[in-house]
Amino acid sequence: MSLSGFFVQLLNGLASASSLFFVSAGLSLIFGVTRIVNFAHGSFFMAGIYIAYTLVERFASSIGFWSCLALAAVAVGVLGALIEMFLLRRIYKAPELFQLLATFALVLIIKDAVLWLWGPEELLGPRAPGLAGAVQIGGRQFPMYDLFLIVAGPVVLALLWLLLTRTRWGTWVRAATQDREMVSALGVNQAWLFTAVFALGAMLAGLGGALQLPRESANLEMDLNTIGSAFVVVVVGGMGSIPGAYLAALLIAEVKAVCIGLGVVDLWGVAVSFSKLTLVVDFVVMAVVLVWRPWGLLGKPQAPSRAVGLPEEPLRSASQGHIGLAALLGLVLVALPMFTAQSPYTLVLMIDLLIAALFAASLHFIMGPAGMHSFGHAAYFGLGAYGAALMVRSLGLPMELALLAAPLVAALGALVLGWFAVRLSGVYLAMLTLAFAQIIWAVTFQWDSLTGGSNGLTGVWPSAFFSDKPMYYGLTLGLVVAGVLWLRRILFSPLGYALRASRDCVVRAEAIGIDVQRLQWMAFVVAGGIAGLAGALYAFSKGSISPETLSVSKSVDGLVMVLLGGIQTLAGPVVGAFGFTWLHDVVARNTDYWRAMMGAVILILVLLFPQGIAGAAQSLWSRWQGNPVDPARGAT
Repeated sequence: MSLSGFFVQLLNGLASASSLFFVSAGLSLIFGVTRIVNFAHGSFFMAGIYIAYTLVERFASSIGFWSCLALAAVAVGVLGALIEMFLLRRIYKAPELFQLLATFALVLIIKDAVLWLWGPEELLGPRAPGLAGAVQIGGRQFPMYDLFLIVAGPVVLALLWLLLTRTRWGTWVRAATQDREMVSALGVNQAWLFTAVFALGAMLAGLGGALQLPRESANLEMDLNTIGSAFVVVVVGGMGSIPGAYLAALLIAEVKAVCIGLGVVDLWGVAVSFSKLTLVVDFVVMAVVLVWRPWGLLGKPQAPSRAVGLPEEPLRSASQGHIGLAALLGLVLVALPMFTAQSPYTLVLMIDLLIAALFAASLHFIMGPAGMHSFGHAAYFGLGAYGAALMVRSLGLPMELALLAAPLVAALGALVLGWFAVRLSGVYLAMLTLAFAQIIWAVTFQWDSLTGGSNGLTGVWPSAFFSDKPMYYGLTLGLVVAGVLWLRRILFSPLGYALRASRDCVVRAEAIGIDVQRLQWMAFVVAGGIAGLAGALYAFSKGSISPETLSVSKSVDGLVMVLLGGIQTLAGPVVGAFGFTWLHDVVARNTDYWRAMMGAVILILVLLFPQGIAGAAQSLWSRWQGNPVDPARGAT
């Protein structure tokens, strides 16, 4: 590429940086004050462009194109305020991960609402009046509207800086970013401050979406595509830092632009396609920054929250009643094939439920007892699945041996990636796991010669002995039960108790000689190996494997399962996996708007049972037995 073409590509990066900054600034504000990891922020961006499309189509001739874009942003801000007042305000005292679950439910509801109102087709808006042409830069055409976006980014940054540094309200916001409990103690109405911040953040996301109308078509995939990039920008820049968000947006957009500009480069006789790196370069940047500077480029360590989470019971052996109930459930599962001879699909669904339960149990192992929040656990599920598939297809190993070796492949991946991950905590650890998972997904997606690329690998079937569905169901049941019981056994070992001690108080754990990072690393490897076993079982049950098994959506499914069942109970992930997978199957087969129905059900469960299904059942059982919950220790 010529020098002028490379310069134009850098200008494209500046325009993309401004668009990304609008969304990221709002997300950073919301997290900085409310501490909510808002998965629905990408949905606000999507709503902004769709609302702008409708307003421009109907009212541009009367009130003007730019007024329509501004009204779209305001409408999204009002939507955000309503969501905060009528939903999020009710769950601020719930654990932060359950707040994340609620915002994920909003993603599902808003997506189907957009589908119902605007349909599935992509919608292309008109050109911006006065900015429809292009200018000559080095002999190349560059859109005037992109020049407008390049200027708009710094203007919005300056306005936000003035708002946050030159107004009383901005002082409250900055103080709440550092210590929101102290702001409340000083007499500031925290509820309305949260509402105002959430509305402003949503309006910024809506503005970012509305300004994209002349630049790209509106489609239903914009929410998840946008939220991933926004999370990266916020974390790289520093949680709660608006200038950091702009700096990170510039860095990531320009790195992408450079990769596109370089194209294919010959390095020491090897053709390297830098353009393919655009799929994952933002996550590579995030991983490097977090390893080098855990708080982001301009971020600061967050003040620890004084909010007390839900009480949790100490670990105790299962009662006779629980053992009897588990034995009865086991007998039902063993006998199930005898009652499903006329309904083969039921057995297929049960295999999916069991695999989901094992995957969720492995994620719960590091989220609950170890206190490590992972947003990229699907990476180890996928490594196990691809490892088993490649051992059967490329090495010619029997299925039985591949099932034994696949968890080792996933555990090896967890061993390498976990070494970096356990050095962080909280949302930074979660984002680093997400970055590693996306890097593995991108490699799998593009390595056609080994993984089959986007097509994946097919012909991965069980051996002749297990080719019959009842036999494979029995194998799956046995391995899943063994895996879950092994995880439970570890939690009742010294390792399990040390993990809980490290989670509850790192300082005290280290003071008595516990190597916290080493223990967490070991837990990471164990969880990765069990997730790999679940992935291998999945590959042989479906006969094929594709990159979707390593995607963000698969990791989010695991999070939903764990949180839906209850992170504070050992039975929670199994209950949540069965409930979520069954609900997904039933709802998706009976309505086109299954996402909205699932989101509504999840919201109801979050509002009614903030401890999860299993946690709520355990609490009710304790009360029925006359053992009320002790606020200091939990149920006794």
